Amino acid sequence: MSNRCVGLPGAFNGLVAKAVAQAGFEGCYVSGAAVSAAFGVPDVGMVSLTEFCGVIEQVARASGLPVIADADTGFGESEMVMRTVSEYHRAGAAGLHLEDQVFPKRCGHLDGKKLVPVDHMVEKIAAAARARDTCSNGAFIVCARTDARGVDGMPAAIDRAKAYIDAGADMIFPEGLASEAEFGEMARAVKSHVAGAFLLANMTEFGKTPIIPLRRFEELGYSCVIWPVTTFRAAMGEVQRVLADLKRDGDVNAFIGRVQTRQALYALLGYEPGKEWEWPGA
Repeated sequence: MSNRCVGLPGAFNGLVAKAVAQAGFEGCYVSGAAVSAAFGVPDVGMVSLTEFCGVIEQVARASGLPVIADADTGFGESEMVMRTVSEYHRAGAAGLHLEDQVFPKRCGHLDGKKLVPVDHMVEKIAAAARARDTCSNGAFIVCARTDARGVDGMPAAIDRAKAYIDAGADMIFPEGLASEAEFGEMARAVKSHVAGAFLLANMTEFGKTPIIPLRRFEELGYSCVIWPVTTFRAAMGEVQRVLADLKRDGDVNAFIGRVQTRQALYALLGYEPGKEWEWPGA
């Protein structure tokens, strides 16, 4: 990774991942919230490790891009964290993030979150780092997310970030920060502790964080920005509008001009009828 800040839109299936690549982005993000919602369940730890890996494999293969994936609380304790790192790497992810909430976790922009003790999270990060070194010779990214800002305040979040870096995390994900100033404060604290540490910023909509452009995060010292549920919200908003029109009218005339054409879908898939199609990565 360089000193540039890379934008990582959320991709919840292979086709969305292809669209991310076609749009010119340099990486994808697999969001636990979006994957859970796509399964029809809330983001409370209902989707299994195997199910997550299936989505990661779709996204990585279809996009051909580096993928950072949400691993929630690691699907268990240190032993499961090590398995998670190995399985995510095998599925094609370039890295994952683990969070310091208790299970079942809550969306990082909701109130009422509870944190595990610092030493508990440090143990899990250290286990993830060992698995990273074993399965990828250190290339896989272990990102530690802290939700402490919304529970105990910024000083606690900074202290936890430093402890997680010391435990072996490559990157810090400070969740639920409330201002640009707080993002700057976190970046200065982390980089003064370890100059080479990476930082991830979450630009989810309708949360506690104001909308900040990628170029500003780069100025603040962040390595990547995720838009975790943006594509999902855009797609599902239109799905609900289309279904309402279809139920009302009984035909597609009200929205036919808004949908993806057959030709556009084929172009996104790289498919030309009558010609042999090649499997991505073959």
